Amino acid sequence: MDVDLLSLHGLGVKKAGGIEEIAKIMGLTSNQVESAFKTAQAEGLIVGARGNFMLTPSGHQHLNESYAVVFKDLRENEALNKSYERFEVINKRLLALFTAWQSVTKAGTSVPNDHSDFEYDNRIFDDLGGIHERSQPIIAAFSKEVPRFALYEERLSDAYDKVLSGQSEYVSGVRIDSYHTIWFELHEDLLRLLGRTREEN
Repeated sequence: MDVDLLSLHGLGVKKAGGIEEIAKIMGLTSNQVESAFKTAQAEGLIVGARGNFMLTPSGHQHLNESYAVVFKDLRENEALNKSYERFEVINKRLLALFTAWQSVTKAGTSVPNDHSDFEYDNRIFDDLGGIHERSQPIIAAFSKEVPRFALYEERLSDAYDKVLSGQSEYVSGVRIDSYHTIWFELHEDLLRLLGRTREEN
């Protein structure tokens, strides 16, 4: 996958982002992404303002047409698709964990988790640890076929380590490289590679 297409792919995964953000998640340099974005803007594939970029409808179409060719072998890879099915099982468990982290049930009503119940939160940390451990060999299997996926392994481990160190915002914080943020990007990346659609839960 050439740098120009990989840069656009990163923007599709991230939905919107700056040059450095896309470079980080795709394993590229900022100069590579900046050059790719200049070309893409000139071709009407992306739009940008204040250092933030997103795909245009033409950009989405360009990516989808390119995926069918570039990812043809991956989409026909039986082992990779089996790994994805295992990933989806873990994905459902993790989504449930994020919901449990963000809200609790009191008197039969779901309310925001104020994180005052340390035992409750610690159980979630333990569950996250179990899910993290189970996910690692699956992501490693993806990395054998697509080496840049090793970046997701590193980023998820880093986020989990931060959670263990007491930085609980790294469970699902929105504006940081939290476990939830990274996992969402990993899932989106896989969906695009394999031509799948996100399951509604």
